[in-house]
Amino acid sequence: MKILLALSGGIDSSVVAHLLREQGHELVAVRFTLWSDPLAPAFAQVLPSKCCTTQNAARAKAVATALDIPYRILDLAAEFKTNVVDPYLEAHRNGRTPNPCIGCNRTMKFGKLLEVADAMGCDRIATGHYARLARERLPDGGERTLLLEAVDSAKDQSYYLYGLTQEQLQRIVFPLGAMRKSEVFTLAGRYGIPFERETYRESQDLCFFPEKTPEAFLRRHLAAALVPGSIVRRDGTVLGTHEGLPLYTPGQRRGVGVGGQPIPLEVVEKDLVQNRLIVAPCGDEQHASVRLSVLQWVSWMPQENVDEPFACRTRSLGARLHGHLRFRGTQGTFTFAKPQPPAAPGQSLVLYRGEEIIGGGVVEP
Repeated sequence: MKILLALSGGIDSSVVAHLLREQGHELVAVRFTLWSDPLAPAFAQVLPSKCCTTQNAARAKAVATALDIPYRILDLAAEFKTNVVDPYLEAHRNGRTPNPCIGCNRTMKFGKLLEVADAMGCDRIATGHYARLARERLPDGGERTLLLEAVDSAKDQSYYLYGLTQEQLQRIVFPLGAMRKSEVFTLAGRYGIPFERETYRESQDLCFFPEKTPEAFLRRHLAAALVPGSIVRRDGTVLGTHEGLPLYTPGQRRGVGVGGQPIPLEVVEKDLVQNRLIVAPCGDEQHASVRLSVLQWVSWMPQENVDEPFACRTRSLGARLHGHLRFRGTQGTFTFAKPQPPAAPGQSLVLYRGEEIIGGGVVEP
């Protein structure tokens, strides 16, 4: 089989290259050059925790050369900036906390990979994602592809993939989905892939800024939107001054800027009209349900206007929460079995049945 491999140069994709070659597949490798923040401090540009570092680029070329794999580099910086970075900044400007990885996977990563695969006559595409796929035969003789969690729950990335279509999933191969990260490191050593276990760092989910959190990035690019305002309780009591609403998100506890309270405070809402950051003692505010928009389904759609039981996550590796979904079209409400702290508008709530990812939607205020 001819397979297009997304070879970033990280340990995962490098191991995938060796595995697929061992299995006898014909491989073509491609590496995307994505946008990185030109305003970031110079020292931060070379941090080893992002996917587009010089170390990863060198490793990708070395692996392709060692396996005699045709290797292409495609510059997607401009498209990535337009389709991922700009919407991310605009969402923060509008009071939301977006999850850019989900849309990026659908349009930029897997969307572009399939375009390249078609142009190069490849049957499948392969990546180093930790997720699994299963084929299910339907009564009419057709087939659908199920998206499943990875075996290694600490590395599972299936949360970010619920937006992929059946057409995309049918052509994807995830060789690492049934493996644990420790096994991947062992294989990397066996294959002679160059890396130092002690200093190697995994790439971060948000690859377009070098810091671990987005605060510095938002300060660089949303300076005009960072208008100070009041930090208040629900009753209007002013507790302090915030530095600009885009820097905060519901559920945030650290860095709120109010100390000396008997119970630590958390952000529960951003009041865009009055430019107020609303806080409450941690755990005081619990929500029985959350509204969802842009609902998408992976392989099957539940019945509309019926309470369907599901487990869900509002963060990739967060605890599973239980409840039921009632929806119509692309809008719905998920009601929790037990009230939960406020979810951040713009984040994704992903639905599960056992190890299968059923679909997901975007949290609304």
